[in-house]
Amino acid sequence: MAAVVRNTLARSLTVAVLAVALTGCNLFTRLSEVGGEPKLSEITNPTALPGYRPVSLPMPSPQVLEDNPNSLWRPGARAFFKDIRAKEVGDILTVKLALDDSAKLENRTQRGRADGEAQSVNTLLGFEANFPKWLPDAVNPGGELFNFKTDHKTSGDGGINRREEIELTVAAVVTQVLPNGSLAIMGRQELRVNFELRELLIQGVVRPQDIEADNTIEHSKIAEMRVAYGGRGTLSDLQQPRWGTQLWDILFPF
Repeated sequence: MAAVVRNTLARSLTVAVLAVALTGCNLFTRLSEVGGEPKLSEITNPTALPGYRPVSLPMPSPQVLEDNPNSLWRPGARAFFKDIRAKEVGDILTVKLALDDSAKLENRTQRGRADGEAQSVNTLLGFEANFPKWLPDAVNPGGELFNFKTDHKTSGDGGINRREEIELTVAAVVTQVLPNGSLAIMGRQELRVNFELRELLIQGVVRPQDIEADNTIEHSKIAEMRVAYGGRGTLSDLQQPRWGTQLWDILFPF
């Protein structure tokens, strides 16, 4: 029992240290911005960011292309005429993000069950005559000796009603060309209004043939899409509990 308590305390202390360490960086950042606006991030190479990871997806087997010098069509080409759509690392394309998602689900469950069982002993090899000696006076051997009855009822209602609507347009950069020709893209956007900073991040994989002639692509044609939209600043700080309260909620077991 003592070992379990020590392990629990050790784990709680580890969580507390990690929480303080993680919130410490944010705390120093917030202290440095007291009396001023949040600082914009510098324009950097997306592939040089600390959390960047190259995209890895299942790829088809490479095909050997045959040279045909007497033909205007180049083997492996995806289009006859050259266009300005993004196709190489560093090219820019425009992502049209128009999310209008809604979900509604209602569920109702009702269940009822009743069980009953009664037992009596009228004849038991003559031993029933001795029942009055062994059993209380209120027990009638010819009547019910055992009577069991159970009644179960379950009723549950559940409902989900969710709606999300986001409409944004953001420019993204091609960060990687996969072996099958698909493009890994990443787009970042920051907008500061007074003392509030809005951040938008979008990542995914697109096919070059899905890019429109005006070098735009819809979000519905982006595979493995990741969208993060949030912010930081005075209003965002007021909308979340203080780090001490969050730490207390994590460590308090009841």
